[in-house]
Amino acid sequence: MHILCSSIIHHLVKFVHILVTQVELLQRMDGSVCLELPEGSPLAFARDMFMFSFYMRGMSFVDMAFLRKRDLRYGVVTYCRKKTNQCLTIEWEKPIQNIVDRYARQIKNTPFMLPILMKEDGTEYKRYRQVEQNVNRNLKKIGDRIGLRIPLTTYVARHSWASIARNLDISIAVISEGMGHNSYKTTQTYLNSIDTSTINMANKKIIRSVRKKM
Repeated sequence: MHILCSSIIHHLVKFVHILVTQVELLQRMDGSVCLELPEGSPLAFARDMFMFSFYMRGMSFVDMAFLRKRDLRYGVVTYCRKKTNQCLTIEWEKPIQNIVDRYARQIKNTPFMLPILMKEDGTEYKRYRQVEQNVNRNLKKIGDRIGLRIPLTTYVARHSWASIARNLDISIAVISEGMGHNSYKTTQTYLNSIDTSTINMANKKIIRSVRKKM
């Protein structure tokens, strides 16, 4: 049985001081609490796909689906985003390998890195969308079990990477490059949406604190 141990998540977001809805999963999971997920279960798979995306700088699910074993060479992954065709290189880290190792049997006879697409027969996009829907459905179940107020989806992993990078004072230029955005303007717009969420959450807290005194 693999454990979704919040100490890992907590370590990633220790610099995030204000509750942001996009990264609420990461902040809600206290370091002393672990969510046990049966090995090989749909919930464990959803967890692994979420964390793979996060570890891979917020890689989108479609890019994860089409990621091939040959894309990894000499400890570096090179791939081109489906959305923008921009090519990215990512250093292969141990937590990423740990996830891939869990599915070694399933992907043994496929060209793909993850057990999302199992064969090339012209139905790849239909298959990836079906798997993504199932993953998001199970991520929502995980979110419900830990009491999240927002739906947990694969997109949260991507948004979380940007949020944490910004809170670590990483430059917009680096965040933009890391996420494969075509321009700094795109990244700034992306980060502005996070700022809006932060402000809205802060306002909710202020209103609640005032109403308690009335």
